[in-house]
Amino acid sequence: MWIEKYLNILCCPKCKGELEYKKERNKLVCKRCKKEYEIIDNIPILKI
Repeated sequence: MWIEKYLNILCCPKCKGELEYKKERNKLVCKRCKKEYEIIDNIPILKI
């Protein structure tokens, strides 16, 4: 998935923390504030 390749340029819009891809849940999770972001049709939904 492209998300794994470009994860290093994405950050959490809430706290600017580093995001981690959780493949089993198909979500991005902020390592700092633990906010979860859905991925729909390979597009991360990064809204607060």
